Amino acid sequence: MNTITVNGRSISVSGSSVSVVNGKIIVDGKVIEEGLSGDVHVKWEGDLASLKCNSCDITGNVSGDVNTNEIKCGDVGGDVKANEVKCGNVAGSIKANSVKYRKPEEQKFKL
Repeated sequence: MNTITVNGRSISVSGSSVSVVNGKIIVDGKVIEEGLSGDVHVKWEGDLASLKCNSCDITGNVSGDVNTNEIKCGDVGGDVKANEVKCGNVAGSIKANSVKYRKPEEQKFKL
């Protein structure tokens, strides 16, 4: 089980593919929250298969691709397309305006 926190309210979910678009939060194709507007703060605890959102804070890794405006996460197993990135190692390519990441030889990295 993973935990997603939306605007301070925690929800336990079993999926690992997350999209936050058009006022809806979708986990593995299932809408878990809708009718959201304004600034939506999402925090994910656990590893992800893929992520699409405007701004996300992930406690864990993303094994696939990330498509977002801003992202803070652990390692990324695929590509990252974002405006601002703070992450661990990235296996794929990065397309971003600002990137801060942990180099393989570094032992610690604080997001």
